[in-house]
Amino acid sequence: MYPFKLSLFFPLLLILFLSTSISSNINNLTQSNMNPHELETLYKIMESISNDQDWRRSYPNPCQQSSSWLGIECKRNTNNTYHVTRLDFGTHPNPTCKKTSTFPSLIFQLPNLESLFFVQCFTHTKTTISIQENTILQQLSIRSNPSLIGTIPPQISSLKSLQILTLSQNNLLGQIPPQIFTLNSLIHLDLSYNNLTGQIPYQIGNLNNLIGLDLSYNSLTNPIPSTIGLLKSLQKLDLSSNTLTGRIPQTIEKLQSLNFLALSNNKLSGNFPKGIHKLQALQYFLMDDNPMMFITLPDELSQLHKLQELSLSSSGYSGEIPSSYSQLMNLTTLSLQNNRLTGKIPVELSRLTHMYHLNLSRNLLDGVVPFNTSFLKRLGRNLDLSGNPGLCLMMNEGVYVGVNVCSNTITMPLKNRSCEASCGVVTSLLFLVCVFQLLFCV
Repeated sequence: MYPFKLSLFFPLLLILFLSTSISSNINNLTQSNMNPHELETLYKIMESISNDQDWRRSYPNPCQQSSSWLGIECKRNTNNTYHVTRLDFGTHPNPTCKKTSTFPSLIFQLPNLESLFFVQCFTHTKTTISIQENTILQQLSIRSNPSLIGTIPPQISSLKSLQILTLSQNNLLGQIPPQIFTLNSLIHLDLSYNNLTGQIPYQIGNLNNLIGLDLSYNSLTNPIPSTIGLLKSLQKLDLSSNTLTGRIPQTIEKLQSLNFLALSNNKLSGNFPKGIHKLQALQYFLMDDNPMMFITLPDELSQLHKLQELSLSSSGYSGEIPSSYSQLMNLTTLSLQNNRLTGKIPVELSRLTHMYHLNLSRNLLDGVVPFNTSFLKRLGRNLDLSGNPGLCLMMNEGVYVGVNVCSNTITMPLKNRSCEASCGVVTSLLFLVCVFQLLFCV
């Protein structure tokens, strides 16, 4: 009897194993609760981009927390069905991209995808952006892809719900398609660090909800369109490192939410807008390297009381540094180097207690450096006055600022004509007496 019973045991064990395995597979399919077509589309996308895993076998239920990967997010709808809402590719711990990967237009067929990121993904095989209509996608970020070439497709306007569009640090070329500016939900647009050419389309004024605009490091030309003033919600505007010409448009005064303005390294010229003082939220104003030849520094900037950084170097400004800049009590950085500024350094600048970086080098300034010991030591090497042959420091405070100590025979800065009469050219015998006299001259 025993051998007979043993022979029955193994078939029963096999039946039990198979039934358990089938039951497990059924449970996996049941637990996934994903639309089969959407699941298959997801696997095709993953297989076309990344070799990190055998995606089908390793992740049979990609929307289940116990069986998903970093770089995917899902949401469950009212029918208890899961849908993919976010995908990230390119950098660890997200799925990395294989060398042959190209832009997968199939990805727009995921019906509930809200956010899509490709960062350092297309690095070897040249590819272009291909768009399919999608009314759900809210964020599209394609950054740092050296093999992403071609133009920005006009079909991008079919992504009607898009709020954030980042196409930065790629090799995109051609003109900015005006169709982008029909995306009325956009709050952030970043096309920086590409090879874009042509002018900034005047239709840019249609983006009423825009908060951030970055078109820097391209080859954009022509004047800044006046319609920029229609972007009433704009907080950040970066147009630096292009070839923009003409003047800053007068309409910029309407951007009263603006806190960051960068126009450096262009070919802008002419006087500043008369209403620039209306930008009362402005904290950072960067406008280096523009041919603003033979105009004086605008006194109106002294009314921007929230300003923390003012950078106007290498632009050919002439005249004196306005003493009214001492009213910028929140200023931490003032960069005016490599211009044609003349006259004395305003002693009032020493009142700026938040100042930690001051560069006045390579100008035509003269006279005695007016800063006290405390100011000099606070700035230390962040104070650069070099390249002004007419400047000198009254005494060596052990801080290098790029100028020599005043010699025993100097022409002193005069406060009034009575001082001029009593203290003009000073000899070594009267040096200390004259310094004392100047300190108390009214």
